[in-house]
Amino acid sequence: MADLDLESTAPAPAPDELQTLQGSDRIMRMLVAEMGTEMAAAYSRTRELEERWARELHPEEGLRERKKRLTRQQISDVATTLFLVRGFEHVTVAQIAEIVGVSEKTVYNYFPTKESLVFDEADEGQARLARALREREPSESPTRAMLRALEQDAKRLEDLPHESHLLLPLFLEMIETTPALRAAWLELQDRLVEVATVELARHAELDPREPEPAIAARAIVGLTGVVMRSHVRHIEDGLRGRALSAAVTADLERSARLLDTGLWSFSLLTQGTRTRSQLREAALASEEARKQVMDALKQARTTWNELRGRAHEQTRQQREDAKRAAKAQAATIREESKRAAKAQAAAIREEAKLAIKAQAAQLGEEIKRATFEQISSSHTDHTRGAYERFRREMGERHTAIRERQQRLADQRLQAERSAAEER
Repeated sequence: MADLDLESTAPAPAPDELQTLQGSDRIMRMLVAEMGTEMAAAYSRTRELEERWARELHPEEGLRERKKRLTRQQISDVATTLFLVRGFEHVTVAQIAEIVGVSEKTVYNYFPTKESLVFDEADEGQARLARALREREPSESPTRAMLRALEQDAKRLEDLPHESHLLLPLFLEMIETTPALRAAWLELQDRLVEVATVELARHAELDPREPEPAIAARAIVGLTGVVMRSHVRHIEDGLRGRALSAAVTADLERSARLLDTGLWSFSLLTQGTRTRSQLREAALASEEARKQVMDALKQARTTWNELRGRAHEQTRQQREDAKRAAKAQAATIREESKRAAKAQAAAIREEAKLAIKAQAAQLGEEIKRATFEQISSSHTDHTRGAYERFRREMGERHTAIRERQQRLADQRLQAERSAAEER
């Protein structure tokens, strides 16, 4: 992704200037000031995509409903931007309302709490996941029904601008480091567990207070956390578009396979198989499968110990051979190094003389430029307001993410080299 062009961003809008702007122009002006021109452009493209998705989901939407939806979306966008840049605790609902151009009461009409501004799609997401559990086929496991709904969300991200993906790691970091948002997130998870418990119990014709639907619901809802953290992990690894969607889907598939194995007995209940003999057979089959898994693990452990022993002996022999070869090479290297050092010393002395002269001239020019830049920078820093500091903080966050991506890439490269050397 291209670096954010923070230096080319427009200055923060003055209050009287902001009052002269209306609607989308007003919000776009704020986005440029807070996050830079590239992120503002990405926001504009994202809004176009989400508008297309909304019309596909609600083709019968009238003008009044559309206006309400757009107002709600603008409030949420402004709130999320300010929260990410300035910090959740340092932004008030009144500031959000002023930028959007609505009253504070209007904001609370759409969002009952400040935390709900962050999780603006929570209700719709809960309804979608509950519908997936409720409308699944009798032969479809609850895990697969949940997976189907989550994979649809993952595929929608393929069309998002690459710059928009960079905000997701910051979004998750904000939730995990802000106590109020973390509490709200856990509350949302609990609500989703309750909804899933009711749907699973209804489908299996069980009392929702029974332990089976409750624990099954909590396990299945855990997939929502998996999908968010999977997005962040692969975004930080540099994936975007279809590659990102495919990686997240693969993680969900792996998680679903594990859950389906653990929830196999409950799946029998949901399919109407609840007789004692069938449950007893299921328990016996589960115990037999467990024994087979344990035997396989024991055999794998024995094989691994044998391989490790042979590898250790081979490594010892290779170490001895390497020592003997190193002794023979050391003498040759020492002689060659002496001859090379003498030749290099003469060349270095001549290069050093020329470099010192060039550096002296360059240093004089750099001192002049640095003095001028310091004077200009001091003046600019004095005149720039709080918005400029926020943009620098945003740039530092993005730099930290890119550095983290680079470290991960270096670690993988080092691991591949180590593996190649061992082979």
